[in-house]
Amino acid sequence: MKPLSMSVVIAIALTAAGGVGAQDGAALAKKNGCLNCHAVDTKKVGPPLKEAAAKLKGKSNADAVAAIKASKGHAQLKASDEDLTSINTWMQSGFARAGM
Repeated sequence: MKPLSMSVVIAIALTAAGGVGAQDGAALAKKNGCLNCHAVDTKKVGPPLKEAAAKLKGKSNADAVAAIKASKGHAQLKASDEDLTSINTWMQSGFARAGM
């Protein structure tokens, strides 16, 4: 039973640390339409996500979500706070698993 409980502890730790969120961030950015206006490295309609990530660096998830929602081009944003938190975690991780 000990190996199983260690697996559970590791899974919970990864989720709490944002490891799982970072993996889902790229898919959530695509699902929520972020990639319609943003690219990771280049300007499209909106600034590159790397630039946005730099502006959000060091902010709490709540502050980052509030800043994303308050941003000029996001008036019609329908992404949940949970999705935005995962997207921010993905951006702050250096776009792990971005595949873009």
